[in-house]
Amino acid sequence: MDEFFQKVTSQQDPFRKLASYIPGFKGYIERQNRRDADKLLRDTVARRLHEQWKRASQLQVDMVSSGMIQYVDDIERAALQLRTFIDKLSTAPRGYSGLFDAVKINEQELEAIYQYDAAFFDLAEQVGRALDHVEASLGDEAALPAAIRNVISLARTAVETYNRRSEVVIGDGN
Repeated sequence: MDEFFQKVTSQQDPFRKLASYIPGFKGYIERQNRRDADKLLRDTVARRLHEQWKRASQLQVDMVSSGMIQYVDDIERAALQLRTFIDKLSTAPRGYSGLFDAVKINEQELEAIYQYDAAFFDLAEQVGRALDHVEASLGDEAALPAAIRNVISLARTAVETYNRRSEVVIGDGN
């Protein structure tokens, strides 16, 4: 997360740099930078998962072409879970509240949000590996159902992780 924060702060416009010298305003700018970094991080994860979602959609086409129609609905369940997660992640409220936001995020909650966000990167990699396994199992009808169930499980875990992150943002979780 620090990498994203550094990227955002290094690209500040001259006005923000000047305003950061005003007493009390620096904390506000830093909070805004953290919000921008949070958004950048989530957008990056969403893009990576969007690539995996496209792969899952292509696997459906491959299954139909190979006459494996009985598995198309299962991989569609996984694709829908991924799409739900991507949409939630893309539209999630920023992880650090602004001066006038209704929901205030303290430093401890912010740290928990960052931990969830880091977990999203790991989940994106796991989904990619699971889809690799589905691809490799296309010719093996004995292994294919388990490979698809793994993708569905990971996609469901991603949505559940997002929901726990949301609880931290609105103050209902740890």
